[in-house]
Amino acid sequence: MTRRRQFLIQAGLLAAGASAADATAAGQDTPTTSTAPATPGAPPTFGATPGFGPDVSPATFAEAEKLMQVSMSSTQRRMAARSWRVSLASTMERRSGPRRVDLEPGIAPATVWDPAAAVGTAGPARERFVRSRAAAAPLPADDADIAHAPVTRLAHWIETRALSSERLTRLYLARIRRLDGALRSVITVTEAHALERARQADREIAAGKYRGPLHGIPYGVKDLLDTAGIPTTWGAEPFRARVPTTDAHVVRRLDAAGAVLVAKLSLGALALNDVWFGGQTMNPWLPEEGASGSSAGPGAATAAGLVAFSIGSETGGSIVSPSMRCGVAGLRPTYGRVGRSGAMTLCWSLDKLGPMTRSVEDAMLVLRAIAGPDAGDVASRPARLDFDANAGVAGLKVGYFPGWMKEDPATDVDRAALENLKKLGCKAVPVTLPDWPHQSLNTVLFAEAAAAFEEIVLDGRVDELAMQVPDAWPNLLRQARFLSAVDFVQADRLRRKYALEMARILREVDLLLVPSLREEMLTISNNTGHPSLTVRTGFVAVGAARSDWAPDPQRPLPTFAPPRRVPHGVTLIGRLFDEGTIARVGMALERVSGVAAERAPGF
Repeated sequence: MTRRRQFLIQAGLLAAGASAADATAAGQDTPTTSTAPATPGAPPTFGATPGFGPDVSPATFAEAEKLMQVSMSSTQRRMAARSWRVSLASTMERRSGPRRVDLEPGIAPATVWDPAAAVGTAGPARERFVRSRAAAAPLPADDADIAHAPVTRLAHWIETRALSSERLTRLYLARIRRLDGALRSVITVTEAHALERARQADREIAAGKYRGPLHGIPYGVKDLLDTAGIPTTWGAEPFRARVPTTDAHVVRRLDAAGAVLVAKLSLGALALNDVWFGGQTMNPWLPEEGASGSSAGPGAATAAGLVAFSIGSETGGSIVSPSMRCGVAGLRPTYGRVGRSGAMTLCWSLDKLGPMTRSVEDAMLVLRAIAGPDAGDVASRPARLDFDANAGVAGLKVGYFPGWMKEDPATDVDRAALENLKKLGCKAVPVTLPDWPHQSLNTVLFAEAAAAFEEIVLDGRVDELAMQVPDAWPNLLRQARFLSAVDFVQADRLRRKYALEMARILREVDLLLVPSLREEMLTISNNTGHPSLTVRTGFVAVGAARSDWAPDPQRPLPTFAPPRRVPHGVTLIGRLFDEGTIARVGMALERVSGVAAERAPGF
């Protein structure tokens, strides 16, 4: 196959005649191509390449119109069918050959989403990180009390050598062996690696080489972050034997902070919901239901006290939802703040990595360690982090959507959180968003995901995934092959329009308080790249197990009489790169709610 310019210069009557013969044999009209050598200086033109790809007919276009919701006349269909092989089919050559090109996972699209540039936001004016002044408690005698302590407290015990990293690491390893069978939150235990790192931390601390609050602290990562020599399976059957040779950027930063990796944690296969090749990850507070996903393992393991903290990821709710379900603090940073090299790509312009912890301040300690430029991530941005754990919240303007607070999924816990902020001196400000088709933004998610996993869709490996229901990745990725490129571009333009609207709202208020599972805000804020913090502020009673999956009569969910008590909380949305403000407000809500220290029964 030749390029257009070469074809125009070299192709003669013989090539044109062959093309005509091919079309006649296929029962089509003769394609429109050049029939003589091109005049010198003539530019290249569409519709002048040799025919390529499968034959199509007017009937093909008539059927495709139903899928794309466009309409052509019979004359237009005949023209489109006649010219398809010489105008547009060649765009498939990259995939189908003869000059096929493999696109390695590390190759990101040329177009990079930069939410701050899109709306002209610079982020905080200063770099500041002030930890809380709370007095540290003495080391408990009960191992379970140690396991559930926040990182702020564990760090004090380790720094003062009241607790060794090796003892704490062995404590968590023992809890994983004893308790995780009911949760299925751990894919790989990294025992030998963890004990070696813990002993190293103890030696360094004894020698006066303390690295900071994460030094010697055992943690887990969602199993889509590469770990050298340790399996990284993406929770999916086709990759269960995958062993990377290098660490992900975030793992390297945690290693530099002295943290101790004890476990690779479960995720719904290819980062969707909570079912992986080892089964479904369950909620420690209600073991009859899934932990929600896709950061199911980080949510469950952190809530159950199997790790001190964890790293999750979010594309469209995968930190927010399991944090809500499992009652942990989930921080989704601004898009671009945390580097993603070495992390599984689902969507280049949407994926974010963030901490899942048992307290809000813990989340900020972890964010500080993992944030920073990443040469391997084209979307990575240097940004200042301004956080003062001792600052008050009086005077802050908290935006809320009045209609959302009055209807599902909002609860009395959501409404109480807003009232508590008023009592703390915040000003509640009603705000509005235009009623635009926010779900059209999902065109970006589906298109990018289908591109990221093109190979396993085309070669059939996606068929190995356990979940083959309509709302699971296998079906969605197959369907995405039929998305319109035009609609993708229009969805991208709608994304910018939403970004400008969010910027308008956040000029009027300092942050937003929203029901955590309000679908509009999950979709919009993930696309605009704004940071969010989900924090437990109360409890609700549920009469049935909850699920990430569409209702399936073949798989009825358990019901409970009397209803069961489970955690509930709100989500705070901040300005771009302003995680510090939502953390201050989250800490205030945590204190006034008084529920953060309550543990799941049995764990």
